[in-house]
Amino acid sequence: MPGLAVRNPTRSPPVSITESMPPPSSKAPTRCLWCGRELAWTTGVGRRRRYCAQACRQRAYENRNALERGALPPDAVVLTVQERDDLADRLFQVRCAAEDVATALAESAGPGELEPLVSELLAAARSAERIR
Repeated sequence: MPGLAVRNPTRSPPVSITESMPPPSSKAPTRCLWCGRELAWTTGVGRRRRYCAQACRQRAYENRNALERGALPPDAVVLTVQERDDLADRLFQVRCAAEDVATALAESAGPGELEPLVSELLAAARSAERIR
């Protein structure tokens, strides 16, 4: 009969993909392969993400191509001028914070004066440890 929908009784109801998916394997990266940022685990179909953003994917591609051309050693990291300058600025902040702590210690500063200086040093070091 045209226009009449017939329901197939043998067909099982749809199952959610997430219900039947195994947990992520240990082979799957949990961090961006370029910058190291943590990747969110997705339950969708397809490959798991390897990079956190298109920019990281592009930098990894450029690095691989430079390695293939023989222009760079295998352990080289490609940085833009801006990324290099940002890293240099963060390292300078760490050095200044460490000098502040050293000066305070030389002047026999108390714990109340040292605590904010050490907190600033730790914050600067955490910022500097990311390459990008």
